Parts: sequence; C-alpha cells; structure tokens
Amino acid sequence: MPAPLVCPACGTGGALTDRFCPQCGSPFVHAPGEGLAPREDAASVRARKIHPPYAEGELVRVATAQNQPEAELLQGLLLEEGIPSMVRRSGGFDVPDFLASGPRDVLVPQSGEDAARDLLRTTAPRPGVSGNAAARPWVRALAAALAVLLVAVIAAGVIAAIGP
Repeated sequence: MPAPLVCPACGTGGALTDRFCPQCGSPFVHAPGEGLAPREDAASVRARKIHPPYAEGELVRVATAQNQPEAELLQGLLLEEGIPSMVRRSGGFDVPDFLASGPRDVLVPQSGEDAARDLLRTTAPRPGVSGNAAARPWVRALAAALAVLLVAVIAAGVIAAIGP
C-alpha cells in the first residue's frame, strides 16, 4: 500500500490523487517513515511539479539561452516554480551537427508567460516593431551621410590616381 501524502510546508495530509496542498499550494510528498514510495520515472516526477494553471495555451518564447546546458538550467528554474517549459533550437541553428552548441529558445504555455518572465526577469517583445518600419529618422540620416562620405572618399581616390 502506498504511503500517504503530506505537505512539507504546513503538514496537511492529502489523498494519493491530490498533487498540491489546499492550504498553501505546495506539492505533496510522501510522508517520511511510512514506507517507500512507488518508484516513479523522471517524467512523472516532473509532471507532479507542474502547476495546472500554468499549463494552458499556445507556446510562447520567454527567453533565449546561448547553449543547451544554459537552456536546461532555465528549464530547471521554471520547473521549480511549477511552470512547464520546452527548449528548441533557435532558427538557423537547427542543424544536427551543432549538437549542444548554438542558441536555444525557452518556450512556456501562454498562461505561464507572465510568471516565467517575472522569474527570469525578461521582458515581452514590443508589439508592431519590425526592422524597416521601426527605423528612426536619425538612423536614416546617418546612413545617408555615410553613403555621401563613401562616395566622396572614392571620388577623391579616383581623382588622386588620375592626377599628376
């Protein structure tokens, strides 16, 4: 017979079908000294940590890691707060020869996005910002000035090469 569950924070007991304490929201654990808990695989241990309200909606990118180990560290941080996550290779780095190198996107369900951003201290992308449409006037003026300067330098070089 499996051991009963108990809340490690407040000591409230729970049924085997319960996952979280109704008093404080902490995940239940098997009571110490009541026998060995049934052996669980890694997926079921992970699933017991996930808070159901954070597991709904489409996947949203909340962070980018430089490599696979960094992405797994971020996944562990999110899981400890009950936020499920998934890691995928960033666009352009999805070649199998790269293995663990290259940037990774950390994705969470939409319902857990705010909590994940708070935990990882990342900001949401600004809506409606794209490369060309967001160019500020001073950037365009600087590009035009550099183009004029480049033409002037080339013209001076040609004149110097032709002249006596």
